[in-house]
Amino acid sequence: METWEGLPAVSLVPTDSKAPQMSAQDRCLSLIKYLLFVFNLFFFVLGGLIFCFGIWILIDKTSLSFMPLQIWSKALAILGILTMGLALLGCVGALKELPCLLGLYFGILLLLFATQITLGILISTQGGRLKRRVKDIVLETIQNYRTNPEQTGAEESWDFVQFQLRCCGWFSPQDWYRVPSLSSNESAARHVPCSCYNSSGANDSATLEKISSSQFSRPGPLARQRHSTDRCVVPANAYIYSEGCERSLEKWLHNNLISIVGICLGVGLLELSFMTLSIFLCRNLDHVYDRLARYR
Repeated sequence: METWEGLPAVSLVPTDSKAPQMSAQDRCLSLIKYLLFVFNLFFFVLGGLIFCFGIWILIDKTSLSFMPLQIWSKALAILGILTMGLALLGCVGALKELPCLLGLYFGILLLLFATQITLGILISTQGGRLKRRVKDIVLETIQNYRTNPEQTGAEESWDFVQFQLRCCGWFSPQDWYRVPSLSSNESAARHVPCSCYNSSGANDSATLEKISSSQFSRPGPLARQRHSTDRCVVPANAYIYSEGCERSLEKWLHNNLISIVGICLGVGLLELSFMTLSIFLCRNLDHVYDRLARYR
């Protein structure tokens, strides 16, 4: 009996020598799995919030008449759906330890990362051509301002840009002087859109009342149809912004360059970290399954 009890004790010594190493690797993989799951769960919730916010803007009655808000709301809704779908792949793939889903998750992240790198290279190398293209589009939009009542999306978007950046025209307010829809046969006075009006230092109550009922506050689709025929304009000699939007846009980009670069780098680092975790977990799952099969 003593000899029989001693034999297993001697034979278990070499088999237990590898147990701590396997246990440490398993704990590391388990930590990576739950980290990937928690991070993707957070982005799934974030994508859901972005989607709900976009839908709320889209169905809000006060934003139905404003084309830029409609465009941004649809973009936010699509971005929220894509974020939720990608995060769901990461959550399920990590929690269920499915190599196919983890590989698909890694591939989509790699594609997004490559697309961002390509866009960054194109913007840095083709900046002059991009600037000329934007200038041509803006000048064409200004020249065709309110000529087609059924297509006012680009014009309302440019009004919004002028209103937010506190600028007028592309180069200067003189860009609006040659617009046929703003000229009057009854008077030779020049006019500019209400989005050029600088209300911060003006005391003209009649003009302010006219602007308050313009495209920036009109609710409902009926108001949008009325806006297509009733153009909101102010005299060019009124208190308007004197700086062109080209200069204002350059100032805005210069002042926010650090924030823009920081956000881009942060998104890129997040994508790289998620790609690293997913591919590491995916490549080591097969080894874990093989070891489990040998010890069963």
